[in-house]
Formats: sequence, C-alpha cells, structure tokens
Amino acid sequence: MAHTRRGGAAGRAALAGVLGGLSLAMLYLSVLAPAGRLGFIAAAGLFPAGAVISSGLGTGFFCYGTAGLLGLLLLPDKGNALLYLFFFGLWPMVKSLIERLEQLALELLCKLAFFNLTLSLLLAVLRETVLSFLPPALSRLWMIYLGGNIAFLIYDLGFSKLIAFYSARIDRVLRRGV
Repeated sequence: MAHTRRGGAAGRAALAGVLGGLSLAMLYLSVLAPAGRLGFIAAAGLFPAGAVISSGLGTGFFCYGTAGLLGLLLLPDKGNALLYLFFFGLWPMVKSLIERLEQLALELLCKLAFFNLTLSLLLAVLRETVLSFLPPALSRLWMIYLGGNIAFLIYDLGFSKLIAFYSARIDRVLRRGV
C-alpha cells in the first residue's frame, strides 16, 4: 500500500470521517442483509484501506476506530462490529505494516500468523457468531483452520487487487482535487 500523507490535519480528519461513515454504513447493511453479512463486513474494511492509501496509517486507524466503536454502540448485532474490530477493519493497517517488510516469504508467514491468531481469538470470544457462517459438516476445528487459511489467502489476494484499483483510479482522482 502506498504510504502517502497529504492535506492538513483537517483534511485527514475529514477523509477519515467520510470513510469511517461509509464503513459504518456497510456494517449497518450487514445487519439488514444477514445472507450477505460477511461480505458487507469485509466491504466495510475497504474504507480504512482507502484512508491509509490517501492519507497514511494514522488516518486509517482513525477511520477504523471510529467505525468500529460506533458499530459497537449503534449496531443491534455486536458480533458484526466485533468481526470488523478484530479482523476486517484492522486488516488494512496490519497489511500495510507487514508489506513494508518487502520479503515475500516473511510477509506471508506474518500474514498467516496474524490471521490464525485472530481466528483463534474470534473462536474463543465469538464461537457462535463465527460458526454460524459454516454448515454443520464443516464446523470441525481442523476444517475451520484449513478452510479459513485458504479463504484468507484468496481474500488477501483480492484485497490487494482492490487496493491497486483504488490507488490507480480513485486516489488519483482525489489527488487532483487536492
């Protein structure tokens, strides 16, 4: 991810506020459309990534924290907000930090370690919420970790492609306006 900082503090705060609001809107949609719950929570994590690309890591954390805390306060399903706080909203900043290592094998190891730690925490704290996404036949622990790691690697690849799209198309347009 690009690590650019532009605009003043007010501009960064405004960007974080707008992107945090969009992230919160996606979290709210995750409550309204239970069939697409995980997709909406994952989509909510795209907005902190935009904040990181456009204004830096601090703006990304501000966007993530704002949407996550408001999600805990406002959403009727706290599990959705916690999935965002534990993983989907936090991932853009963690990914940015890990990819600064610029050593593919080490990056992959760190990403998988973060995912497995997060999955373990989610299973410990939100067992019913996490398991509700799975059919009963796939709820064995080893299947959860194997399937989860495969899904995570596919998710990270797709996330990288969305970041590249944002950088090339959206951030470039935002830069022209600054």
